[in-house]
Amino acid sequence: MLGELLYVRMRILLPMTSVAIAGASGYAGGELLRYLAQHPSLDLVAACAAGRAGEPLTAVHPQFAGTSWANLVLDETTTDVLGQADLVFLALPHGESAALAAQLPPETLIVDLGADFRLRSADAWSTFYGGEHAGSWTYGLPELPGARAQIREAAKVANPGCYPTAVALALAPLAQAGAIDPTDIVVVAASGTSGAGRKASDALLATNVMGSMGAYKVGGVHQHTPEMEQSIATAGGWDIADVTLSFTPMLAPMPRGIVATCTATLTKTIDARCDPERRLRPRTVCDRVGRGAVAADRIGQWHQCRAAAGGGR
Repeated sequence: MLGELLYVRMRILLPMTSVAIAGASGYAGGELLRYLAQHPSLDLVAACAAGRAGEPLTAVHPQFAGTSWANLVLDETTTDVLGQADLVFLALPHGESAALAAQLPPETLIVDLGADFRLRSADAWSTFYGGEHAGSWTYGLPELPGARAQIREAAKVANPGCYPTAVALALAPLAQAGAIDPTDIVVVAASGTSGAGRKASDALLATNVMGSMGAYKVGGVHQHTPEMEQSIATAGGWDIADVTLSFTPMLAPMPRGIVATCTATLTKTIDARCDPERRLRPRTVCDRVGRGAVAADRIGQWHQCRAAAGGGR
């Protein structure tokens, strides 16, 4: 009860920023709504979902039953609805954000959870996604060198992808320290099924996934590969052409989460857990555990990274 009163008081005292979401019916949209519901200075004015417009929010995300949003109805995805907000989140499939963002008022703050504005290279976009490159926005991973200040000042932010976030959190401190060879990076990472989105797919049926684990999009064709290389190059101060990364993604029989094993050749002796100038900021969600410790002891329902660093032959 005391916590609720403090929360109400915070909402009264803090200036409110109006927020709208496009793609509120998806997994990313639902997780975003969960965060917004706990934020004292963000006020949801519209939750849009093209295919589920007109339905109650609780029909798509039943976890909001019994909350102040229990009677909220999903809106059509239109610029008129989204444009009334100070801040718009785009939680849309890759390739759909750019056209909608271009139609919003120029002063609108936008965070794109899709891939449309993550890559700086038009060639990389054409190779891995296809179509016209929409350009690049400020990359929204605060753990990268200098990124926190850039994000704070940006009006348009590209939210990082799932695999690239895991890989950057693991390797960015070592890259920033100049302790790894950027031409010899290998990543094997397993993702839960929700990473593929909510759209029905035969490959994601429980009968095909449960009790099984397999690689997909092997051979350097996964669309997150250039984003990983871009982040590591940023952290190390290298040209992206100097970064070579082999990535094998795997689908694991779990609803969410990523387990990433990232290896690279060390170029000098350094302990990323102990160097205060290179370790991840204390405010990050990443918790570094001791060498040889278990990095992930269970699949939880929170955004938490547990990283273990170690060397070997």
